[in-house]
Amino acid sequence: MTFPIFLQYTAFLLCVTLLVKPLGGYMARVFQGEWTLPDRLLRPIENGIYRVLGVDPRHDMAASEYSGAFLLFSLFGALLLYGLLRAQPLLPWYDAALLKTPMTPDLAFNTAISFSTTATWQAYGGETTMSYFSQMVGLEAQNFLAAAAGLAVGIGFLRGLVRTKSPGIGNFWVDVVRSILWVLLPIALVGALLLVWQGVPANFEPYTRATTLEGRPQSIAQGPVAPFEIIKNLGTNGGGFFNANGAHPFENPTPLANFLEMLAIAALPAALPYTFGRMLGRPRQGWVLFGVMACLFSIGLTLCHAAEQGGNPWVARAGRIESSATENQPGGNMEGKEVRFGIGGSVLGAITTSNGATGSTNSMHDSYTPAGGLIPLANMLLGEMVFGGLGAGLYSILFTAFIGLFAAGLMIGKTPEFAGKIIASGEIKLIMLYTLVAPAAVLIPTAVAVAVPAGLAGLTTNRGPHGFSEILYAFTSSFANNGQAFGGLSANSPFYNLSTAVAMLAGRFGLAIPALALAGRFARQGRRPMTAGTLPTDSFTFAVVLVGAALIIGALSYLPALALGPIVEQLLLAT
Repeated sequence: MTFPIFLQYTAFLLCVTLLVKPLGGYMARVFQGEWTLPDRLLRPIENGIYRVLGVDPRHDMAASEYSGAFLLFSLFGALLLYGLLRAQPLLPWYDAALLKTPMTPDLAFNTAISFSTTATWQAYGGETTMSYFSQMVGLEAQNFLAAAAGLAVGIGFLRGLVRTKSPGIGNFWVDVVRSILWVLLPIALVGALLLVWQGVPANFEPYTRATTLEGRPQSIAQGPVAPFEIIKNLGTNGGGFFNANGAHPFENPTPLANFLEMLAIAALPAALPYTFGRMLGRPRQGWVLFGVMACLFSIGLTLCHAAEQGGNPWVARAGRIESSATENQPGGNMEGKEVRFGIGGSVLGAITTSNGATGSTNSMHDSYTPAGGLIPLANMLLGEMVFGGLGAGLYSILFTAFIGLFAAGLMIGKTPEFAGKIIASGEIKLIMLYTLVAPAAVLIPTAVAVAVPAGLAGLTTNRGPHGFSEILYAFTSSFANNGQAFGGLSANSPFYNLSTAVAMLAGRFGLAIPALALAGRFARQGRRPMTAGTLPTDSFTFAVVLVGAALIIGALSYLPALALGPIVEQLLLAT
């Protein structure tokens, strides 16, 4: 690893760490109703929204009511977006000569589910499918709304752990409104201006007509890219304005823009552990959770970088191409990577997006070495517990902690507990349901896809282990509400549009609903005092238990599938 790349990785983690306390403390104050600097401006707007919607902000919802509101909000958003996409030819800025990908019912259904669940899986190219109106009013609006709903669910889950003998976990509508007004919108406004400064367009100019060096005509889209780009990253969404997503020079023109966009992905989810610690009155608890996240992030970054910097051994053995790093070239595996980012910026993007439930990739993961592509895949399969989706990442790591504590409790013959809350049989059933949803939603459709002609038809460039990896990656990304893909899979077909949509729904609601139900059970409990026999959950021992539980669960669930894909492909590459 060269010093500039090491400096880039270190600077990124340092910036994320420095933002944890101010952002985490700010969100704790926002969602606990404490005073914040924007209150004087935003409180009247907030109250006006409640009057229009007929919401009583003082109403405390039980977990079941909170879940119902979340489902209703998401369903309404999906239906509204589906209708807008189907009516796209009748709406402004539509040009049939430029938008050549038809918005079929199955593609519109897939896209509506995708953006309303923050998966932002794209079976289409943005500039050849979506008008400026659809991008801005449909997709960008859902980037705000779905992200706010995810953050609200995460906050509701935290209240379940913080409250004692409480019938409710908060008000979903209040949490959504405050997520947008106090958190997402102010940061997005500043972030969009920074991206415009770096050269990201923000206009409504018509497509530019150009002629290539080969003499062929080309249409180059512009549009309101900067505001779209910042919220897709900040809200851990990831759907690209252009087909090339974060690798497109209009979405991500400079190394500094790349750094800022990766920071936008990680900042809020990384700060939520501290928010939890502040709400609980034990900031050290939040720092331990963040420390585990940062450690796992660093390990993934190191392993992925080593795989990509090591390059392709077949190329090295061929003897025709120099793949070692020199003063004149970066060496390693540069296939599918933008030269303006190099291996360092590309790997940082791969690890950040795969950990952060954000498909805003700035390189083609399909072109990574098998070992390099395995790391982003493993990050998603582990539940994106490192930072993760906005709200979802924190309850993902806490569910893993609950399993570790349950196993530790069995070994010492003591009822497991976390933050003074008992993890009894009822809680364990919900935790097991949460844990089993992922393997079922990922492995079953993968098995179906490799067994039926409609699934195999999507493999237009690769077969064998790599083709299997492409299918496994697709369903993993869909379930993880991530959206990134191995580009060799042609997913715009009725089979994949419908099957990946089901995986997205399972990844959003199959995890959030058990999490809220568990929060409701915790909120109704009292809080047990710590004793000499209690495992401190703000200690190094707890961190080891947490990491061990994550690795064991991941290996037991997915190692056979990984052995059929990237692992065997890497072994073949070494022969």
